Amino acid sequence: MAEIAKKSNPISGLTDRIRPEKKPKEPKRSRKEERERFKKRLATLTPAEQKYLKRKRFIESVWPVVRALLVFGLCFVIIYPLLYMVTAAFRPRAEMNDPTIIWLSRTTTTQNIKDVIRTMDFWHTLGNTLFLNIGCSIIQVITCALTGYGFGRFKFKGKNILFGVVIFMILMPPQIILIPQYTFFRYFNPFGIYHKITGNFINLIDSPLTMYMPALTANGIKAGLFIFLFRQSFRGLPKELEDAAYLDGCSPLRTFVSVMIPNAGSTFLTVFLLSVVWYWNDYYVSTSFFTNNSTIALQLKNLDAALVRVIFNNGNIKVNARELIVWMEAGCLLAVTPILIMYVFLQKYFTEGIARSGLTGM
Repeated sequence: MAEIAKKSNPISGLTDRIRPEKKPKEPKRSRKEERERFKKRLATLTPAEQKYLKRKRFIESVWPVVRALLVFGLCFVIIYPLLYMVTAAFRPRAEMNDPTIIWLSRTTTTQNIKDVIRTMDFWHTLGNTLFLNIGCSIIQVITCALTGYGFGRFKFKGKNILFGVVIFMILMPPQIILIPQYTFFRYFNPFGIYHKITGNFINLIDSPLTMYMPALTANGIKAGLFIFLFRQSFRGLPKELEDAAYLDGCSPLRTFVSVMIPNAGSTFLTVFLLSVVWYWNDYYVSTSFFTNNSTIALQLKNLDAALVRVIFNNGNIKVNARELIVWMEAGCLLAVTPILIMYVFLQKYFTEGIARSGLTGM
């Protein structure tokens, strides 16, 4: 039946004739055979050609070793703080004064982790941080995506000027607008009429709204960069996608939801991860607008003072600076663990989104 099918289908027979035959693989030679072959090849060359070939072969044999050493050295420099953090976090405080212990301690303990969890009120602090972090990140992704979609796919008057403002947001340090922002939240006056009606202002200091309102207006932490990433990502999508959606009767917003978001999923994930990391590590904005609210970054910033108050009985228990390292490293380990876990599971999509979101199409 197979032969009949081939005869009845001349195209398949033609492709069989056109398809090149696979060359049989050469058997792998031993080192002795390779040396003998190299000597025979040298015998046919001039002295200058022999020197060049020997030099080339030496470089080809040494370069992989040099490259491996360079990569290993760079990896060690980058990973060294993380390795030291993990080893010190589970090390008894007494072994910090032992000069013979550098990496691996003789014994391990989890008491440092337990002390830091109690000092930082870790679970309450973690919940509060996630409330601010995840909520602001989701809102900021939505608002920055809409803004980037407008810059990337529409033409309107003042577009270049407004996009220049976005670039200025990327370059401008947050310290420049700190005082106006603080005044705005301390004396919040909605639409300028609340003060006229009540004679008072709304105090938003120590309120989560100081983090949510900038995110809602695409002006949160690193929002300018996120708008730029979305703009570049949407500019790289084919125009025919929108044209087909408009022919089907979709509005611009419906097109954004039904067509653009599915095609820019990796960019959305990338921006969300970056936003989570920057909100997680932020303590400058948090210390500016919060006095009673606790986040992971704030607790870690004030961990040494909290340890003296909670663990060391207001300084009655004497601990030198070297012994204090074990609790500080334990706090750092608790702070970075959720971000590391998130990145381990999502790093494939994160790198894909970075590659597709804003480095081309300018």
